[in-house]
Amino acid sequence: MRWEGNEESSNVEDARGGGGGGFNIGGGGLGIGAVVIALIGGAIFGINPLTILGLLSGGGGAPVQQQAPAHAPPAGDKQAQFVSIMLRNTEEVWGQLFKQGGATYHPPKLVLFRGAIGTGCGTGQSAMGPFYCPADQKVYIDLGFYDTLRNRLGAPGEFAQAYVIAHEVGHHVQDELGITRKVDAARSRMSQTQANAVSVRVELQADCFAGIWGHYSQESKHWLDPGDIESAMNAAAKIGDDALQRSAGRAVVPESFTHGTSAQRQRWFNVGYEQGSVKACDTFASRDL
Repeated sequence: MRWEGNEESSNVEDARGGGGGGFNIGGGGLGIGAVVIALIGGAIFGINPLTILGLLSGGGGAPVQQQAPAHAPPAGDKQAQFVSIMLRNTEEVWGQLFKQGGATYHPPKLVLFRGAIGTGCGTGQSAMGPFYCPADQKVYIDLGFYDTLRNRLGAPGEFAQAYVIAHEVGHHVQDELGITRKVDAARSRMSQTQANAVSVRVELQADCFAGIWGHYSQESKHWLDPGDIESAMNAAAKIGDDALQRSAGRAVVPESFTHGTSAQRQRWFNVGYEQGSVKACDTFASRDL
């Protein structure tokens, strides 16, 4: 992926010098890697992964702890530069798409942290993987997750890393479109199994939105190399609920899925990438995921 030399975002906050609190199980946030810790917690405590992560919740949990003041990432930090360039490109893509629809896109902040951090959704921890908090409209990422993605989950490649950011920004787009609030209200009236099924559709739509970003990003930048799309599809496969349950040595239990199967995640990313249409990403109306 030929990304160096492109414009960086001014919306990246570096909080890696600050302290953090312990992991708050009651906290919120939507994380592409969050299902990993959810599966572990479910196995140990018998708690549903959805309950552990509080997907789509906008509050509750422990008080937010104070952090050291955030600042721009230091010059020469190549990983932070990569993240900043990817975020800037999502701002360009979604800003243009919202403008075409007669609306204004308000981009999220992206916070770099280590260990644990206070958020508007409670205390987030690096073990959750990258996540989006709708309460403060920020994406949080410990860059050490990219090592996990590459070495432990078997998903190398820079476009796989870009997909991670685009997926979390996809959750912000859902928030901007009012989808998050509607889903939150609906889930409060559902059984756990029904809520899980809705959360799968939320996550698959974020995958599809990531595909839309990939579509227009490549159209404008032409920065992808052969194999880049395959690396993103591979990452989507590695973090499917069925794949994660198998890798954890557990039986595959569809009723507990909160993110979708490997095949579903690949399919919906590809829908977004091939069609570049928000309308095509209506996972809530689709009868076949």
